[in-house]
Amino acid sequence: MHTRTLTPLALALCLFTGTALAQSAPAAPAASPAKKELVAKLLKLQQPGIEALARNLAEQPAAQFLNQASMVLQTRVAPDKREAVAKEIGNDVKAYTADAVPLVRDRAIKLAPSTAGKLLEDKLSEDELKQVIGMLESPVYAKYMQLSGDLQKALLEKLVAETRPTIEPKLKALEASIGKRLNAAAGAPAPAPATKPAQ
Repeated sequence: MHTRTLTPLALALCLFTGTALAQSAPAAPAASPAKKELVAKLLKLQQPGIEALARNLAEQPAAQFLNQASMVLQTRVAPDKREAVAKEIGNDVKAYTADAVPLVRDRAIKLAPSTAGKLLEDKLSEDELKQVIGMLESPVYAKYMQLSGDLQKALLEKLVAETRPTIEPKLKALEASIGKRLNAAAGAPAPAPATKPAQ
């Protein structure tokens, strides 16, 4: 097996796809309308957390690019050009974030009922959902908190799969823009486009 560097989105896709294939439980009976309403209410209460998850997913690769660019700025760009190039790169990252974060956030909110919501319907009873919503101190609250990793994983695997085709070209454009700016500032020729490694 060849080792290669994956983008965070591709790595997350690989990890979560493998987990999803390993989980093949029998279908649970359909939830009652009352239970679906409780789950919807709970997801609404959890929306800030869902949005934060989506923001982190979208911003992580850009933060990685910024770290790499910072190292190149310090080692390959003349001191008198660093501030201007850093500002341009910062603007590129802001533009990417302004475009990508709402896209991933909105998709996360749409996917939550069929991923995290489905897990809540399957794993918690109506009474348990009421207790979680009420934020009572109880063993049920602890049970819900233990499910939080599974809820996040269920949403992430679907979110990564559905946003990857849209986000990856944006990341490539951002990476190319940063590379061009750094190469121009360092006086180096632009690198040839990377070829995909053999799978």
